[in-house]
Amino acid sequence: MGFLHLFLVVAVFAMTPTERRLRASAAAHSRWAKTPDRKTATAKQRSAFIARFEDQVDPDRKLDPATRAKLVDNALKAYMSSLALKSAVARRKGRETARLAEKAQRLEREVSA
Repeated sequence: MGFLHLFLVVAVFAMTPTERRLRASAAAHSRWAKTPDRKTATAKQRSAFIARFEDQVDPDRKLDPATRAKLVDNALKAYMSSLALKSAVARRKGRETARLAEKAQRLEREVSA
């Protein structure tokens, strides 16, 4: 590992999560500012993403394309729904954790008062 690489690794770990998020956001905006045709730029990734669901619903490619497309659509919706559920649970847990932390701080202030 060269010095520059080590320096960059240390610099990234020295950043706060907010700083890392802002840096990533700036990099993403910079990348898309240089990309006039987004659809072409992401075609390979989108194709691979859909192929994952095609492999799931019709691994041997024996179904007719229309039937496969309907099954892929349902598999994709199921996947997105599971992501939405995970996100909702994580947000709820975050709110509960924040409420418990607030309650603990109030109790601590009451005890020390």
